[in-house]
Amino acid sequence: MVLRYPLFLGIGIPVVAVAIGLLHFLKNKRAYKGGIKAANTKIVKELPEYKRIKLIRIIVTVLMELSLGISLISSLYLMARPSKIETVNNGVKKRDIFLCMDVSYSIYELNGSLVDNLEDVVKGLDGDRFGISIFNTSTVLYVPMTDDYDFVIQKLEEIKEYFALQKEYNEKFGDYEYMYEIPEDELEDYYAMRDKLDYYDSGTLVNNMTKGSSLIGEGLASCMYSFPHIDDAERTRIIIMSTDNDQQERSAPLVELSEAASICSKNNVVVFGIFPNKESFSSGQNIGDYDTELNAFKTAVEGTGGKFYKESESLTVKDIVNDIQHEEAMEVDEIVVRKAMDQPKVPVIVLFISLVIFFSLGVMLVI
Repeated sequence: MVLRYPLFLGIGIPVVAVAIGLLHFLKNKRAYKGGIKAANTKIVKELPEYKRIKLIRIIVTVLMELSLGISLISSLYLMARPSKIETVNNGVKKRDIFLCMDVSYSIYELNGSLVDNLEDVVKGLDGDRFGISIFNTSTVLYVPMTDDYDFVIQKLEEIKEYFALQKEYNEKFGDYEYMYEIPEDELEDYYAMRDKLDYYDSGTLVNNMTKGSSLIGEGLASCMYSFPHIDDAERTRIIIMSTDNDQQERSAPLVELSEAASICSKNNVVVFGIFPNKESFSSGQNIGDYDTELNAFKTAVEGTGGKFYKESESLTVKDIVNDIQHEEAMEVDEIVVRKAMDQPKVPVIVLFISLVIFFSLGVMLVI
């Protein structure tokens, strides 16, 4: 325990001591200055009841002076700012990890499984920062880069519900090409699901009618530029990207996948790509060729120095996440900070108790 401003005690205590001594001196010097004197007071003073009352008054007065003195010293102690010096080790800076997900309805199973497995990874992070970016036509920075792991897990839980809802929607209404084909008794359920889905879709489908959907290059580039201080070379930056690479543009995208991968490489951002299996790809609303899209995505990912993964029976999403998790983080100098933490609890309690005693005894004297 240290005092930040010990001068308050150094000056305050002598001043309080001198003031109390001076009051006692003046009290003892008080003399009779006229008036009517009572006769035969000696007899009264010899009475046991008088002596008892006088003793009580002396004790109460002493206790009042003592409690007042303690309260003054406690106040001075608080003004001196009692503190505890803590050495805070900010640890070694590690990784900045962005989860970048194509949220088109064709890969909800892959996304759901990825989010489910990443929850355990986030719970085990220590020093790493994590963010989430989702895209279709446009990109939404769903979780900015943060080390608030509880918040990240909360948002992962929320978006997992979104993918579960995508699946339910596809199973119930995916076969209907037009809305008028939906039976009347299912319309209420349809509108309820659409309201929930639109919460996410509205942000990721900006200008969808003119630009198209699943703009992979724009999604990756937007995520890459969401890293804070991208020019800081002392960070290991990773993007975990899930997509089927089935771009369905209606006009030329601002950035193609190969260009986005090149930008990542120039900025030392490593991409780990996760691609769905052939069965999932074929069961979606995909228009591209599986092998063509796979190879293009694989080339782009590996061009950043990252790894490409294809979900299969022998390589599950859990295996992929475990492999990514073991990637080494860049280490930099440790940051040690000394912080002074105020410790007012004890003097505040002492001050409160001494004031309560002082005023209680004062009331006793009046009564």
